[in-house]
Amino acid sequence: MPRSLHRLSSLEVSRKRKPGLFADGGNLYLSVSNVHSKSWIFRYSRNGATKDMGLGSLNAVSLARARERAGRHREQLANGIDPLGASKAARQQEATTAAKAMTFREAAETYMRAQAAGWRNLKHRAQWHSTLETYVYPVFGDVSVADVDVGLVMKVVEPIWTTKTETASRVRGRIELVLDWATALELRSGDNPARWRGHLKNLLPARKKVRRVIHHPALPYDKMAAFTHDLRAQ
Repeated sequence: MPRSLHRLSSLEVSRKRKPGLFADGGNLYLSVSNVHSKSWIFRYSRNGATKDMGLGSLNAVSLARARERAGRHREQLANGIDPLGASKAARQQEATTAAKAMTFREAAETYMRAQAAGWRNLKHRAQWHSTLETYVYPVFGDVSVADVDVGLVMKVVEPIWTTKTETASRVRGRIELVLDWATALELRSGDNPARWRGHLKNLLPARKKVRRVIHHPALPYDKMAAFTHDLRAQ
């Protein structure tokens, strides 16, 4: 009685030259093209239609590996699962997962490109890049945009909130906009950790209550020598 599985040997596979499909059994076929290129195909019927599912070229997938894959697909069929449909769904899930793994830096750069046409001038665009490069990216630029939380936002904003209040406020607002954009694209979920009202408002003093830093006036150049003399004397 002819074997239903493992009909081909490794030697036969390597020697096949004539174009065609050569059955190994269990829905697995070796496909040889007119240019002697060889690949594996899993052929099956579902709902009255015959489907061919590529399992890879012979250069990348050995006979043993092709048999393993064919075995998994036969098991899927036995459980009522369409192998091609399941494979497509898996690829889509991988693409979605990869998109959700976008870093904050990638999200911010994408957001800025999308919004640039509507911004007032080149200076405004430059300020966005500058503040994010200076204050945000060193802290969580390489963190997934889905994982940015209150702790990370505070790590950026709090150190400059009392010394560079206006800059800190702008940085906070820009983080908030990027995270809102990411939420709209379903790259993250939940509340925006950079939101001020009802959120960071409870963690940081209001801008108008922050004591303004007053710097000493600059010393004129022609008075430097006398100042240095007096300082050394003291």
